[in-house]
Order: sequence, then structure tokens, then C-alpha cells
Amino acid sequence: MAGDLKRAHPDQDEDAVLIRAMKDANVPKFLKDDLPLFQAIVQDLFPSVVIEETDYSFLMSKIEQCLVTKQLQPHVPFMTKVIQLFETFNVRFGVMLVGYTGSGKTKCYETLANVMTQLRKERHENKQF
Repeated sequence: MAGDLKRAHPDQDEDAVLIRAMKDANVPKFLKDDLPLFQAIVQDLFPSVVIEETDYSFLMSKIEQCLVTKQLQPHVPFMTKVIQLFETFNVRFGVMLVGYTGSGKTKCYETLANVMTQLRKERHENKQF
């Protein structure tokens, strides 16, 4: 994964690429309480490296549109989970969603599927391949 990121961003510092790969691969799997510990470990190992957050504002707006269309509330923590699922699919072939009954697992993957389908349709209609 780090190699793919480095090829995609050859001018970026290798430490930053490595941290980005670690975050993309691990953060979606962590519980909320584990995130500060992970961030502290990364900060201790790479104190001078600053990692810019990926701009998902376009995807967030599409997720919000999808939720409103489905008559669901565009709740930011839920939308963040959809983004994390998207990131996980970018680095893994198989994914398992686990959680309590009624915690939003099905709506999460259905929302991501609807958003990606909509984006593909828009891209096809605009002849952008």
C-alpha cells in the first residue's frame, strides 16, 4: 500500500507516505478509544512529520445527498463511517462489518454502494473515463 501511494505521489516525503498508509489501513478498524493511542504512537515515532488529511468534502456532499434522498439524517459520525468503509475498500479485498444489531452496518454499505453508483453514472453521462 505504501508503494502504491509513493508511486501515486512521488514527490511526497517517504515518512509521510508510510504514515498515510498506516493510517488508511488501520484507523477504520480501531475503536474510538484506540485512536488517541495510535495517534500518539505515530507522533512519537515521526515527531516532525505533518500529515494532511485527505479532502473528502466532495464525497461527503454526495453521501449527504444520498442520505437525504433515502430520508435518513446526514449524521456526521455515520458519514465518517461511510468514508472509512470507502478507505477500507481501497486497501482490502475482503471486508467484514461487525457491530450490534441496529448499529447501521447495512445502511453504511448500502449508502456507499449508492454513492459510488451515482458517481459512476455521473461520470458516464459526462463522458469522463
